[in-house]
Amino acid sequence: MRIMSIMFILGCAALSVPAQEADGNIATTIRALEREWVDGQSGNNNRALDLIFDNAFVYVEYGQLVTKGDYLERIKQESPQIAMEAMTVRQFGDTAIVVGTYRERQSKGGQREVKRWRFVDTWVRKKNGWVLVAAAAAPISR
Repeated sequence: MRIMSIMFILGCAALSVPAQEADGNIATTIRALEREWVDGQSGNNNRALDLIFDNAFVYVEYGQLVTKGDYLERIKQESPQIAMEAMTVRQFGDTAIVVGTYRERQSKGGQREVKRWRFVDTWVRKKNGWVLVAAAAAPISR
């Protein structure tokens, strides 16, 4: 009986390890998708962004609601340089929430401008993989 109890405990411990690895892999996947978003935006690559964003994607910036189409149209006009900073990924079933910061460099009227932003992104796992369904960003005041 004692051997069976030990085997049961070891079996349960072995089952919990892959679950932890799976959560770590999801965080890694989401971080990679966040980098793809930055690369797509910085390179004006709407094709890449179209694959990352869900068709019902909504973005909130400066209190304005921006649709996927509006966002992709704006990216054609701009090519900011974005440097990701710290981010945290938390998973809730088939949903992942990312909270973090980034720096954005843009040229406006011949002047270079640098802003720091705090963001919250919501990713959902659908049948074809993870897609971004909602995002919000606000400038960090100095």
